[in-house]
Amino acid sequence: MAPNHSPKFLAIAHDAKKNVKETTVLDVKSRLDKGEKLLLIDVREESEFATDHILGAIHLSKGVIERDIELAVPDLAIEIILYCGGGFRSALSAENLARMGYSNVISMDGGIRVWRENGFPLTSH
Repeated sequence: MAPNHSPKFLAIAHDAKKNVKETTVLDVKSRLDKGEKLLLIDVREESEFATDHILGAIHLSKGVIERDIELAVPDLAIEIILYCGGGFRSALSAENLARMGYSNVISMDGGIRVWRENGFPLTSH
């Protein structure tokens, strides 16, 4: 179940979603099943990532992604798929990365919540 978000947070998140490219959980899973090597970045908090995450994802929480992205991902043109709990934090992060010059950033709508609902595999390692 999605948490109760404040109206102002929802307003900026929905605004960000209008400005960024999004993909679906099913599309990401399909691409992974085909063997595509995707750059997945989990923008949730460290404790959330430690609990579980998509295999192969790297962790750059929303609180530090703008500070650390250039070192972790110096290629501004590489496709980056961001995800969070439900798709709001990843959309906000995607919007900021685009402002920093990253041209192929995509937010995974539905986030790990929809990933879990579909029974797709997760890891804590």
